[in-house]
Amino acid sequence: MTQRKIRVLIAKPGLDGHDRGAKVIARALRDAGMEVIYTGIRQTPEMIVEAALQEDVDVVGLSILSGAHMALCPRILELLRREGMDDVLVLVGGIIPDEDVAPLKALGVAGVFGPGTSTREIVEFIRSRVSDASAVDASGLAASAVAVGSERP
Repeated sequence: MTQRKIRVLIAKPGLDGHDRGAKVIARALRDAGMEVIYTGIRQTPEMIVEAALQEDVDVVGLSILSGAHMALCPRILELLRREGMDDVLVLVGGIIPDEDVAPLKALGVAGVFGPGTSTREIVEFIRSRVSDASAVDASGLAASAVAVGSERP
């Protein structure tokens, strides 16, 4: 039996239309052997949680540059809990003021990554928090990136 790859959903919630950073992270995670699902820009919290549920992800990575993180993150976390996805690691990257980091973590965000964070740091953070030994993929295929509603990252 072959271990299943860590599955990561990368999403751009809200009205922010800049997704270069999200695509860079998606590629870095894919290159590190994770399976990455990129939802594209302008996703609602409901769309993100539905994709996370359908794709059976281990991690939801949110890229937020718009300043709406204190409105979007609580809603996404609430919907994940409502769907019984309490075990999904939620990460936030983007422009997050220092004073918002502690409140986000108190809500259940596992990690907050600002501009200049190395992709290696994010990869190591995910690997240290997600046990990929718990699920099995019978196919044993190499990691891949899948785009949902958008072009491949």
